Amino acid sequence: MQSLAHSSSPLDLKSITRFTPNRVNPTRFPIQCASPRHDASNPTPTAAQSPAAGFAQVSRRYEWQSTCAILAGKVVSQQQDIEKSGGGSDVLAAVNGHSSSLDLVPALPKPLTIADLSPAPMHGSQLRVAYQGVPGAYSEAAAGKAYPKCEAIPCDQFEVAFQAVELWIADRAVLPVENSLGGSIHRNYDLLLRHRLHIVGEVQLPVHHCLLALPGVRREYLRRVISHPQALSQCEHTLTRMGLSVAREAVDDTAGAAEYIAANGLRDTAAIASARAAELYGLQVVADGIQDDASNVTRFVMLAREPIIPRTDRPFKTSIVFAHDKQGTSVLFKVLSAFAFRDISLTKIESRPHRNCPIRLVDDADTGATAKHFEYLFYIDFEASMAEARAQNALAEVQEFTSFLRVLGSYPMDMTPWAPSSAQD
Repeated sequence: MQSLAHSSSPLDLKSITRFTPNRVNPTRFPIQCASPRHDASNPTPTAAQSPAAGFAQVSRRYEWQSTCAILAGKVVSQQQDIEKSGGGSDVLAAVNGHSSSLDLVPALPKPLTIADLSPAPMHGSQLRVAYQGVPGAYSEAAAGKAYPKCEAIPCDQFEVAFQAVELWIADRAVLPVENSLGGSIHRNYDLLLRHRLHIVGEVQLPVHHCLLALPGVRREYLRRVISHPQALSQCEHTLTRMGLSVAREAVDDTAGAAEYIAANGLRDTAAIASARAAELYGLQVVADGIQDDASNVTRFVMLAREPIIPRTDRPFKTSIVFAHDKQGTSVLFKVLSAFAFRDISLTKIESRPHRNCPIRLVDDADTGATAKHFEYLFYIDFEASMAEARAQNALAEVQEFTSFLRVLGSYPMDMTPWAPSSAQD
């Protein structure tokens, strides 16, 4: 992970809101929007070109169009002069036969080739990937695993990472959605519905927690441990077994906790973070591998502005969210039956309060009382590609029982084998 390039400070909401799509790196739009063209000599471009190169290419295209217009104007003008002088068809035939002595531009621009275009970045090549946290965070490691050659862009909040992609500041975002010990990261589930980004992949990262402190600080001197709430919950029993009677305080992210201790010289405070965070911020590892379970894995999703085309040549996963406006469990049973009937395995089901309509009032005709029911959104992940007929038919049936249905993404499953390690890579 040492090879990851990153910015010196994370993006914040203020810096995001100062940007508009028309102002953010104006030379970037031709690079992102130009459709890649392929020819036999170079069927697969390898990387995106720089903004400066993209500007030069666009200028070259304008130069070509302008030159063509000049040429056309000269030919029409000289043909009119020939007709006026009575040259007639013999001279025009000479022009069409390329034996004319018309004063055309001597050196024409070369035709555009694949090298002159700005293809979209290929997978893992020179992408700008937004993540929440500061350098040394597990999200940065996940971004590096998902896109090994990316430029990782730290963001101070999950919301900022979403907006960075929407405003073309970043090409992708890699954000956590669930942990094998701590459960779901509900904030990101809510943001998936609020924003119009698409899930284009997933990556599962083994998490190896360390207890970090300033050099020379002994364990018995500690009075406080700070980290992300998920990290604190994942190490709760281990901290108790270590005999640390310390206050536990939640902060925005794990690496941020290490940075805060180093910046303020706190000798009575430790952080739960990665070994890489200790190297970056000059801290020592007081205790290694302090997670309660060695099989501690966080699942991240990769987000993009456009969805990918589903395929059937490898295992795919599809994520959806839906709501229903009828009371009782029968509707949910019917929805789940649509998948079970087609032998589609569900890997996750998560319910979240419906923010736009959190409570539904129902009048009881018999008693005259008004009952209050909570409204929920249901997030489901299932193992099938939207390119498969069974998945399409299942969603068609689900739509009959729901008042709202949205496909968040259909994307390749992370099939990379992993094993608990003694140190974070």
